[in-house]
Amino acid sequence: MAKNLQEIVQGSSDIVATLRNSQIGAYVYPVVAPEFSNWRSEQWAWQHSAVLFDQSHHMFDLYIKGPDALKLLSDTMVNSPKGWEKNKAKQYVPTTPAGHVIGDGIIFWLEEDEFVYVGRAPAANWLMFQAQKGNYNVDIINDPRSPSRPMGKPVNRISWRFQIQGPQAWNVIEKLNGGSLEKLKFFNMSEMKIGNKTVRTLRHGMAGSPGLEIWGPYEEQDYIRDEILKAGEEFGLIAVGSRAYPSNTLESGWIPSPLPPIYTGDELKDYREWLGADSYEATGAIGGSFVGKSIEDYYLNPWELGYGPFVKFDHDFIGREALEKIDVASQRKKVTLEWNKEDIQKIVSSLFEPEGEQYKFFDLPLANYANSNYDSVVDADGNNVGLSLFTGYSFNEKKALSLATVDHEIPLGTEIHVVWGEENGGTKKTTVEPHKQLNVRAIVSPVPYSQMAGDTYAAGWRSGRKSI
Repeated sequence: MAKNLQEIVQGSSDIVATLRNSQIGAYVYPVVAPEFSNWRSEQWAWQHSAVLFDQSHHMFDLYIKGPDALKLLSDTMVNSPKGWEKNKAKQYVPTTPAGHVIGDGIIFWLEEDEFVYVGRAPAANWLMFQAQKGNYNVDIINDPRSPSRPMGKPVNRISWRFQIQGPQAWNVIEKLNGGSLEKLKFFNMSEMKIGNKTVRTLRHGMAGSPGLEIWGPYEEQDYIRDEILKAGEEFGLIAVGSRAYPSNTLESGWIPSPLPPIYTGDELKDYREWLGADSYEATGAIGGSFVGKSIEDYYLNPWELGYGPFVKFDHDFIGREALEKIDVASQRKKVTLEWNKEDIQKIVSSLFEPEGEQYKFFDLPLANYANSNYDSVVDADGNNVGLSLFTGYSFNEKKALSLATVDHEIPLGTEIHVVWGEENGGTKKTTVEPHKQLNVRAIVSPVPYSQMAGDTYAAGWRSGRKSI
């Protein structure tokens, strides 16, 4: 029985096949009810009224405290530490020594030597390992995500975490606060009142419009939630369930789950030995039509994921040397793919054709069926020109969409094809039924796709607009 990821890699003749046939299933957004009204109304509300996102359970919270906390973060992120200070947050992007993106998350600077990372497991694991390996003078508390399937057992976290988003969000926020509240710049932090509680705030905008992320002690979550829903009623605010919640990124443009690029390289052997056999990296599933010749075909750099503007060579960090050698102009670029309506209809209608071809089930509103999703993007001649990485449906746009990275020379408006479904009837993943692949036409479109998000996001990686 393997004890760590390194033993799993060594014991596998084909790590690509191992991960593509993993039995872990799709990434689950736990605890929060799937729907509070219905997912269509919940999607509609984040563009037209206001929503309450409950983010208390699906992310890792990593509390980092000590005199070396800032140094640990600076040494492991492509982002510049210059100008960063208390009560400001950053989209944290770490890379391997080879310059591939491990994952990402948000780092909140809470107090002088105190931070919290909020995000998925890969970046959290990397931070914990580097803190230990580098003998940084920090204390770390790991508050992992809630169990994917708690099966009725009690769940507890250190903090609850909500977002109030949508065009009416600020009206809800100021009503809760009992008066006007300064609209701080994006990713700046402050405080506000909710009932008889004071909560911390982060200016954020997952749905495009100005909104806040708020958090506080977990035992207060029911009280805070009730106060928000009560105050938001006159503005049409509704709670968003775990079914609709992850699909908001299709409109706003964040690719949440690239494969951690840590399965190869002698320089990462000690990390693979540190990662347990039950870790996210060891058990995660790859889904989709793309079948790489090696696991390294799944590795992505910052420019391919749209994080290029973050990369600053004004400090030393892991991966800097490799990133400095990259020809930025030739890298693939992040786009939205607008899937052809008739081809989607063909996929859906196959469910009702007992004698016809059965195509891979396209779930709504999120069609992903693995932790990391990689569908081949091909041109008219069948040549691979990119990867489709996150797929679903927007009720607001009435379109199937995916977030992708494609060859840099492909202009917006180009029709390409996404290969939907897996080869030879599908892999052995629990989420895969026997099916036939289908080439789906798709139009290369801007990111973010939502007009509202494009107009309201600050200049930067989401909007594609340059700072002045």
